[in-house]
Amino acid sequence: MGKPVNTEDSHIHGQNIVACVWDFDKTLIPGYMQTPLFEHYGIDEKHFWEEVDQLPDFYAKRGCRVSSDTIYLNHFLSYVKNGPMRGLTNEKLSDLGDELEFYPGLPDFFKELKEEARAPEFRQYDFQLEHYIISTGLTHMIRGSKIAPFVEDIFACEFIETPLPPNYNRQSELSLPLDLEVSQIGMVVDNTIKTRFIFEINKGCNKNPAIEVNSWMRHEDRRIPIDQMIYVADGPSDVPVFSVVRMHGGKTYAVHKAGNQGEFAQTCALVESGRVHNNGSADYRSGSETSSWLKMNVREICRNMAQKRQNALISRTKKPPRHHPESENPSPRRDKLQQESLFDDPI
Repeated sequence: MGKPVNTEDSHIHGQNIVACVWDFDKTLIPGYMQTPLFEHYGIDEKHFWEEVDQLPDFYAKRGCRVSSDTIYLNHFLSYVKNGPMRGLTNEKLSDLGDELEFYPGLPDFFKELKEEARAPEFRQYDFQLEHYIISTGLTHMIRGSKIAPFVEDIFACEFIETPLPPNYNRQSELSLPLDLEVSQIGMVVDNTIKTRFIFEINKGCNKNPAIEVNSWMRHEDRRIPIDQMIYVADGPSDVPVFSVVRMHGGKTYAVHKAGNQGEFAQTCALVESGRVHNNGSADYRSGSETSSWLKMNVREICRNMAQKRQNALISRTKKPPRHHPESENPSPRRDKLQQESLFDDPI
C-alpha cells in the first residue's frame, strides 16, 4: 500500500467500483442521530451528553480508562437497565431512524452520484459507484433511515438484545425472553477504528468473509483500491480516516452546516493543514458546490480507472504477425545487390 500503481499489474477486467464513504452525524444529517431516541423517551438530551462528557474523568478517578468516543454506549445501557429507556430494542432503534431528517438534496443525491459512473463515456467499462457509511453512531438507526436503501453497507455501533448464556452450545434449545431489550454492546466503532473499515471495503472483507482485514493482499486483487474512494465527513474527529484515504491516493472532502461560522472555520483548517482536498456546505442539491465537486471527482476517478484499463491492455497484449505481400515488380537493382552479396562475398 502507498506505492504508485504498477500498470503492468493492473487487471484488464475488475476493480471497476468507485466507493463514496460517508460519516453520518453532521455530515448527512444536521445534528446527532440519537435525538429522536431522547425525544421518544422524554430524556433531556443536553443533560445526557453532559453526563457522557464527564464519565472519562469520573472513571479515571476509579482507576479505569474508558474511550471518550464510545462510552456513551455504556451510558445508554445504564439508562435502559435503570429505567429511563426500559424496553429499548434494535427494532425500536430502526423505527426511530425513520424520523431522521437529512441535509438538503438527500437521499436523492446518492442516486445521482451513482449515475456519474454510468455516464456514456464510461459505458463500455461497466463502472459502478457504491455508498458506504462509517459512523460512531448506531447501525440500526441508520438502517431504519430514508438513506439506507441507497447504501451498500453500514459500519457502526450495535447492541445485543439477548446475550447467550454460559454453555449455550451444549443446549439443544435456547429460550428467548418475551420482552427483548438491548443489554450488551456488540460492535464498537470509534474515530480510529473507522480506518479499519476503509481497509475492509478496500479488500472486500464485507463481501467475502474468508478475507480477513489483516491478511496480506496484492494491490490488484483488492476489490476497491483506496485511490478509487472519496471520504466525506465533517470534522477533526475524522482526521485518521482523512489521512489514510488521502495518503493512498483517494479524495477527501469536509462539510459544514451552511451559515455556521465555527464549522466553516473548522473545515477550512482541515484544508489548510492538508487533511482534505476541499470543503463546502452540506448542501447536496443539484448545482451546489458540494454536489458539483463530488460529481467532478467521481468522473475523474472513472477516467483514471479507464486509463488504467487501457494501459493494462497495451502492456499485456501484442499485435499478431501479419503477411507482407511481395512487390509485383521487385527492383532489379535490389536483386542484383542480393546476388552479388551471395556469390561474390569474399572469404
